[in-house]
Amino acid sequence: MEGRGLDVSVDTWDYFYTSLVSLWLQRFYIYFAVAFGVSICFIIHFTTTKRKNQITEQGKKSIGSPTPSEGTEDKPVNGYATLKAKEVYVAGVKIFYGSQTGTAKGFARGLAEAVAALNLPVEVINMGDSDPDDCLSEETSSRNVCVFLVATYTDGQPPESAAWFCKWLEEAANDFRYGKTYLKGLRYAVFCLGNSVYADHYNTVGRNVDMWLWMLSASRVMTRAEGDCNVAQSKHGSIEADFEAWKTKFLSRLQALCRGEKKPCSGKCKKGKCKSRGKQSKESSDHEPGPSESDNAEAEELFESSSEEEADAEESGGTNSIVDVEDLGNIMSHMKTKRDPELQEGDGGTSLTPENTGKKEEGEKREMITPALREALTKQGYKLIGSHSGVKLCRWTKSMLRGRGGCYKHTFYGIESHRCMEATPSLACANKCVFCWRHHTNPVGTEWRWKMDQPEVILQEAIENHQNMIKQFKGVSGVKAARLEEAMTVKHCALSLVGEPIMYPHINQFVRLLHQRGISSFLVTNAQFPDEIRNLEPVTQLYVSVDASTKESLKRIDRPLFKDFWQRFLDSLKALSEKQQRTVYRLTLVKAWNVDELRAYADLIALGKPDFIEVKGVTYCGESSASNLTMANVPWHEEVVRFVQELADLIPGYEIACEHEHSNCLLIAHEKHCCLLRALLLALAVGSTDFRQVWLCYAPLPHL
Repeated sequence: MEGRGLDVSVDTWDYFYTSLVSLWLQRFYIYFAVAFGVSICFIIHFTTTKRKNQITEQGKKSIGSPTPSEGTEDKPVNGYATLKAKEVYVAGVKIFYGSQTGTAKGFARGLAEAVAALNLPVEVINMGDSDPDDCLSEETSSRNVCVFLVATYTDGQPPESAAWFCKWLEEAANDFRYGKTYLKGLRYAVFCLGNSVYADHYNTVGRNVDMWLWMLSASRVMTRAEGDCNVAQSKHGSIEADFEAWKTKFLSRLQALCRGEKKPCSGKCKKGKCKSRGKQSKESSDHEPGPSESDNAEAEELFESSSEEEADAEESGGTNSIVDVEDLGNIMSHMKTKRDPELQEGDGGTSLTPENTGKKEEGEKREMITPALREALTKQGYKLIGSHSGVKLCRWTKSMLRGRGGCYKHTFYGIESHRCMEATPSLACANKCVFCWRHHTNPVGTEWRWKMDQPEVILQEAIENHQNMIKQFKGVSGVKAARLEEAMTVKHCALSLVGEPIMYPHINQFVRLLHQRGISSFLVTNAQFPDEIRNLEPVTQLYVSVDASTKESLKRIDRPLFKDFWQRFLDSLKALSEKQQRTVYRLTLVKAWNVDELRAYADLIALGKPDFIEVKGVTYCGESSASNLTMANVPWHEEVVRFVQELADLIPGYEIACEHEHSNCLLIAHEKHCCLLRALLLALAVGSTDFRQVWLCYAPLPHL
């Protein structure tokens, strides 16, 4: 038994040994089989992973694509359908705005709503809340389209919220460390907000933003557009209409970009491809352009073509784009035509001779009151007349109808507030004062460029609108019936509602009509039209606003449109001294702005020699994006009294005559009129209400 067990163990060992020897002899085949198996496993794993990544990328790219691109349908190949990824050309839109008065902000929101309607992601960004170094560099690879809506503020400066954004952009464009391709890949469009009456600074900020982005190799998707607040020069009648026209074109361009089109389509396509601009220009020169073509033609500004078109030109031209000397004449002629489109008329190509220019300007005059302005002023209580005039009921009129006190004109000159009509034949002004009580809703301009209504129509409608507003107080609790009846007959007109009445070309005729009806007139001007002051026929009382006594403070407070505003200001005061009628300086005190210029004020008084000087503390009209005034800038009545006392000591021949504490106002009068003021005060003391007779007795005027 033991021998048999030993034989079995020997056989087992021999079998195991033989197997090992066989494996060793066949080891190369085994290595090859293992290597082949590992290779197959690796190939299968790599192929599967790559396919998963492709599907993931396709899913990411399909998000935000508004419409399928052409040629992305599945096509059968060898009997099988293959998947083709949709390429996204526009991932979204980012709208950057820089606004001082809120206009650009409103435009940005309106544009965002329109873009969202295209099923594109959109984001509205305040330039003051963004870091340009980070946000702009991110857009070079984001496939977004960036829109910049930026306004130009005082002296061609950007709004406060956009100051740092613009400063960084300027420095980056001129800093070699950033490089000229720092923003390469960023696509953008610019809409500027400005006012052409500021000719030297018209849309300066928007133009600079466009230039700086271009210098950093960003690509324009369309030509820069410029909105104009000056309704007389605005291409579409108002800045709102300018923006709407640009928005329509931008949305059309955006849809074209989403489809992958590089150039804006002209509508003349052949075989699915748009013709080049050069071919279009040659063909279009052979026939008269139709209305659709002329409507789509944009006035080229600083840069005529978009960056994408420039890039295409470079690619097509390459290094071989050499110009023959003989062709330079044609090229320069073509460039001159593009640079100076104003030298030709758009439709017929006729040159603008002086006669044609005059006819064209006369035919293109617009109404001063645009629909948007009409809506805004109507909400403020104005009754608008024609295309450039207005009338409004004063709160002192309402007060006196109830038997209460009147305004300072009642205390100073005996003007009954309930029989006073506050009106203006011109809503336009040549200043943008920081304390404007209309928050700059009225238009601005340096000359009359609007359609003009006749003075007879303006006066008749002004009186009718005023009477209609008075009638609304019939039956109102507290209103005196006798006062209401008296108020239906206007006896005084304050041409100081808003704007610059003296700008109205027929102001003399308008004043004559007032006087023919037995209506006295107080006219206020902002001392920027000296010639008009000299040519003005006598009014009952002529006012000049003296809001500051130095060139620097006047520029800071009144923000005049004229470049020679200070000389105009001084000339207006000299013209006032030549008038043979009662004249008044109106001083508006703004605390911390113009209350420390006593000696300078005294010099101006000596220059204009006014009969009266009204000194009034500024009225705070609430928060406004157009001004940074606060209640801290409103002087106390005691401070106004102290200012007037110190000023009276510096101007011989004048003395303090009266005050109206409720209006925070005091009156300084020349000695020759002091007897008149004393008579008025005496009449007030004995209870007489016939101040008008006392006033005319001591200061008779030929027209009354």
